[in-house]
Parts: sequence; structure tokens; C-alpha cells
Amino acid sequence: MKKILFISLVLLLALANACKDSFMETVPLGVAGDNSFYSERGVSALLTGAYSMIDGAWGTDGASWGASVDNWVWGGVASDDAYKGSSYGDQPPINEIEVYQAISTNSYAANRWRLIYDGVARSNDCLKALKKTVELGNINTAVAEQIEAEAKFLRAWFHFEQKRVFNNIPYITEDVDPITVKNTVDAWPLIETDLKAAVSKLPVKQAEVGRPTKYAAEAVLARVYLFQQKWADAKTLLDDIIDNGNYSLMPNYSDNYMIAKRNNKESIFEIQYSVNDGADGSANAGWGSSLNFPQGGPFGTCCGFYQPSQNLVNAFKVDANGLPLFDTFNNDNLKNDEFVGTTEPFEIDTRPVDVRLDHTVGRRGVPYLDWGINPGKVWTREVANGGPYLYVKNMFKKSEQGTYSTATGWATGVNANNYRAYRLAHVYLWRAEVAAQLNDLPTALFYVNKIRERAAASTIMGKGIQVLNSKGEVSGYTRDDSQPAANYKVGLYTSFPNKEYALKAIQWELRLEFGMEGQRFFDLVRWGIAATTLKAYAAKEKEIRKYLKDANFTAGKNEYWPIPQVQMDLVNKNGEILKQNPGY
Repeated sequence: MKKILFISLVLLLALANACKDSFMETVPLGVAGDNSFYSERGVSALLTGAYSMIDGAWGTDGASWGASVDNWVWGGVASDDAYKGSSYGDQPPINEIEVYQAISTNSYAANRWRLIYDGVARSNDCLKALKKTVELGNINTAVAEQIEAEAKFLRAWFHFEQKRVFNNIPYITEDVDPITVKNTVDAWPLIETDLKAAVSKLPVKQAEVGRPTKYAAEAVLARVYLFQQKWADAKTLLDDIIDNGNYSLMPNYSDNYMIAKRNNKESIFEIQYSVNDGADGSANAGWGSSLNFPQGGPFGTCCGFYQPSQNLVNAFKVDANGLPLFDTFNNDNLKNDEFVGTTEPFEIDTRPVDVRLDHTVGRRGVPYLDWGINPGKVWTREVANGGPYLYVKNMFKKSEQGTYSTATGWATGVNANNYRAYRLAHVYLWRAEVAAQLNDLPTALFYVNKIRERAAASTIMGKGIQVLNSKGEVSGYTRDDSQPAANYKVGLYTSFPNKEYALKAIQWELRLEFGMEGQRFFDLVRWGIAATTLKAYAAKEKEIRKYLKDANFTAGKNEYWPIPQVQMDLVNKNGEILKQNPGY
């Protein structure tokens, strides 16, 4: 569903309403009176306004970076998947998050709180207007039920986004004064209630892409159950999504990251991006992630943020059977060119790796989509700070530049590559996790191997061949498309000997399958292994990323982030409304 600028809709409705009223009842220009919305058209406009916030962005406001729907800051940089990247002095509030030293005045936390609750407020405005519209008899019952279901889905979505970051949040509904709602009431049951309402009324298919279906609501609700370890409840929903037959895995892993393959048969719920649609700077194209494209090389994009970590790269190493190296993956680093000159010959590591590495990470000597063989660190902004690697999944192809990437604005990386928030691969691996938790190891094995089978069939062809000049210096690359780009090997598990092994395999698979997609930190927290994992990560990575020497993850505190001080000051008189999170 194409995102529509909410301000424009409000203004148009206000003007239309003003033409019908007497002079004394005319609504001032640019302001919509309540009556403007008491119709199907009016509440639909309000619903569109709520949808416009689902990507966490409003226009080209830099505040969007802290609220981006892909959670690149909170789920990625805060984890062992990614560095902030760019230069150390650019966007310093992220530095605080990366080393777990953010305080209540951190601007990224404040912006996230504000923009996500803007989405909540818009959802509630829609629900309030809908109730009045129904009372007036101005809307068809079936249409009203559909709008209510979508608005409650969105309200639950926004609160779930906040819950994973701040934990102790106020759950704000349409019938309360927002500044009176405390954050000491457990939000999980309230999120569940809204999602259950959505499941009960949403259709199994939507005429417009971008609107949630029953199965999208089930997927979100299943994930909510996973965070609470409600395994049996999650199982019921996940089975329903799998058994309905509406979804199937795409044949190639990369199909889930290609603009040409948006809204495919694997997709359950995508955040729709559009470019060159009249919005300033293509603000409808995932602007919250607008910093996260290469700054260097032939791309003309900006700004070199969100670079894959060495730890993530090492996680793709495999043994002779093509299986992960759970305990030894990080003993040494997969070879990279960080300390190798651009013209110095460099051969990529010949050890076997999971092919999803090169679908996720851009590294020297391997094709970077259709842009050619990656020549290495000359395509990065500041290697000494963010390392030599690029992100791949969010990038557009060279053949799509200017058509499916923005042709306006300074953030020239934003493009029409939707964010795939929920797809069948999520459901398969969550179903495997539930099975392992319930000691159904054969089912867990089945779904993990389904994902690995697809990965094994997703080989990247195009071996990079260095061209040397008369001095023996690298002057360029050619490629041999008859050969794989690297030594890829993805094997299947023959068995899961016990629950502990199965869970480790599933946790690993979730990381490999969804690397850099903003989920890792939240998974570490819900698995209860954030402190041990991230302490070990920082201890090793600080050898190459010096700023990580300041990383200090404190268990019982850093699983969540501080309630923004600006919000505490707005609503608290004696600290009776919003209570600060432990440790802040």
C-alpha cells in the first residue's frame, strides 16, 4: 500500500468540510474539525495516517534514524552483528548505545519514544473516530470491522516495538488520557488482546499489499508469545500459518532481498517502500535507514553506517560437513583486507563458509550484487572505525539506480527494497524453536533443515580474478561466472541429540538467516544470553575496534534502554506516572 502523506489528507478533508459549513462554523484552514472524520472516508484517512508511521519515519526528519522499522540501531548495532560504522564523530548518540552507556538524555532513545508513540496516537485517533462514525451509522459494518482490526494491529505493533526496547512502557488506548497512563502495568497482555482482535477480524488475503492479513497478525502474536516463553500458544499460531498453504519458501535466499521480488510467496508482512513518488527526498522509502549505504566507490550513496562486524562474518564459517562452528567460530578471523593495501594482491579465505555470508556481507573479491567485484575497503567510508565490510541486503542493483532508488534528496541510498518484517522462514525457525522447547526434536530438525536446504541451493557465482599491472599491483578485477564466488558449503543436520544442542542450532540459524535485519539483540535478550554473548563479543572485537574497550554490558540493566528524560519531565509530577528502568 503506497504511503500517503497524512498532513495532505487532513488538509484536503478540512477544506472539503469547510465548504459545507456555514460561515460561523467554518474550520480554520489547515485544521480538521472532528466531523471531518465521521465517515468511511474520514476514518480511512486516519488509518492511513497511522500506517504512515509503521516504518518509524516521518518525512526526512533525522529523528527517524532512532525509530527505523528495521531496528538497525537497537537490534543490530547494540548486538554482535554490526558496528555503527561511518566515522566515530558522526551520530555520537549511537556510540553510547553501541557500548551500553546510553543514559536517559540519549537523543536516539527520545526520538524513538516520540515517533513510535506518534503511531500509537494515530491508531487511537482512528479508533475514536470509528466509534463515533459507527454510532452515527455512517459506515458499513464489515468495513468498520476491517478498519478496527487494522488499527488494533497497528497499535499492538507500535507497542511491541517499544516493549522490546524499553520494556516498561505505558500501553495507551483510545479511551484514556495518555499523560495519566503508568508504565508499571505489564503491557504483554494488552498487546495480546489487540492482536487477538486483529486475528479474529482480518481477512486471510488483502486486496492491497502492505495491509496485514490474519496470518500477519498471527505471526506477530506468535512472536509476542515467544518473548514470554508461551510455547504451546505460539505453536498453535505457527502451525496455522504453515498449514494454510498461502506461503512457501522462495527458491533462492536472495529472492527475499531483491526489489524485483517484493511481496513474494514467502512474504507474510512487508513494510512497503516507494521512491520518486513526489515525496521530498523519497521519504516513503525507509528513510529511517537512509544512512546505511556505502560512502565510497561507484554508488553515489551515503553515509557508510551499519557495517557488519567481524564476529558476524566469523559466524558463517563451517566445518567439513558444512555445519556451524558453535564453539570455535571466533577463535580466529576470516581473512579480510582491512590491513591490506588496495593495490596489494589479496585472496579471499579459502575455508568453507555458509553462502548466506555473501548474501549479507560485502567483502573484497566477491560480487556485490551487479556492481562488480568488490575491490575492498575503498568502498567503505572509514575502515579504521567501522571495518572493511558493507551491508548487502538493503542495497539496490546498479541496473535499478535512479528508477528504484531515489532520484531526489541527499540520502541517495534509499530505495524501493521493502523491509521484510515477517516471512515464512521466521515461522519455520520459530516453529523449530517451539518444538525444541517442547522436546519434539524431530520437528525442530525438520524445519531447520528446510531453511538450510534453501541456503545450500543459493550459491553465488562469479569468482573474482585480480588483474595485475606490470608492477604486480592490482589494477582491477574480472570474474569467472562458471565458478562460485567463494568456497560455499551448507550441510544438513543428521540429528539433534538433545534439547540443548537443538536450541543452539536454532539460535545459530536465526542469526545466519536474518543477519543484519535488526533482530539479533532482541533474540539474545529473550534467550537470556545477552550478557554472556555480548561481553565475549566486546572482549574479542576490541582488539580491532578500539572503542569497544569501553563496552560494558551490565546484566539486569542493559537488556533494555532508559525511559527518555524528556518524557519523564513531561508527565511526572512526583514520579508517579513513568518509572525509570532499573540501573538508570
